[in-house]
Amino acid sequence: MVLRHFGLTEQPFGVTPDPRYLYASATHREALSSLLYGIASGLGFVTLTGNPGMGKTTLIFEVLRRLGDTAKTVFLFQTISSPEDLMRAILIDLGVKDTSGSLVQMQTQLNDLLCVQSAIGRHLVVAIDEAQNLNEEVLEAVRMLSNFETSRKKLMQIILSGQIQLAEKLALPQLLQLRQRISIFSHLRALSSKETSEY
Repeated sequence: MVLRHFGLTEQPFGVTPDPRYLYASATHREALSSLLYGIASGLGFVTLTGNPGMGKTTLIFEVLRRLGDTAKTVFLFQTISSPEDLMRAILIDLGVKDTSGSLVQMQTQLNDLLCVQSAIGRHLVVAIDEAQNLNEEVLEAVRMLSNFETSRKKLMQIILSGQIQLAEKLALPQLLQLRQRISIFSHLRALSSKETSEY
């Protein structure tokens, strides 16, 4: 009924975020440019926050799409409750079959993979969606991911995306070290009346 009424050929509001339908409002363009700049510059950590339904996940998918073959990408959205779960989720997404080892063994596996990617001129971009749900222990493990580096560059770029509570969590004194490593803080604002009409 909606398709026929508006003369559309396919459903624009599907159950999964589709970057083809990303509306390039001023706030979305600014956030997209900031995230891409942060990754291209090797800044390590970038964040994206916004209220539910603002298009954060769709924007992340567009960032990963634009990176193309220049980077190996990992997108995490599932519940992660421990550092081991985090490392295991990254390795599984990278195609590692056996993730039964200790945290140290998994870190070694990841380091080996990162070195292989670096040798062929690619780095790893890990996007963690709904990051406001991560506990402090996991956020500390995320911070430690930035230690994967050579003497010249970071081997991994990390995007933390989440609702407003993510910014509140990152402001906690006990997460100061993580907050200091974040180079870019992007926030999606609500559309203006004009943008809503155009959308």
